[in-house]
Amino acid sequence: MTKKPRNFREYQVWQDAVAFSTLVYKQTSEMPWFEKKGICDQIQRAVVSIASNIAEGSARPSDAEFAHFLDIALGSAYEVETQLLMSHKIGYIDAENYESLNQKTISIERQITGLIKTIRK
Repeated sequence: MTKKPRNFREYQVWQDAVAFSTLVYKQTSEMPWFEKKGICDQIQRAVVSIASNIAEGSARPSDAEFAHFLDIALGSAYEVETQLLMSHKIGYIDAENYESLNQKTISIERQITGLIKTIRK
């Protein structure tokens, strides 16, 4: 069954993911120069993938396809969560910034999970 296109800009989770990506970019810009092609790039690619997959999936005609892209966005969020933890343990992110970013990551993961459950009903 096809549905009318969704407006991804109206999803709070997409808005939060975009805002979160800017915070992560600011944090990764403070990492050592030699990490720019390492964990820094990987975190940046994964964080951009969250909002991008929400947007791309919203254009898909079926709920199943949209949910599939949300699954990918959720996987990217888990990837970011893992990479932020690694960066903190290595010493690239201090405890305060890590906790703040981690809470935002978890919030986005919960929102995506809720949206997936709503769509798959």
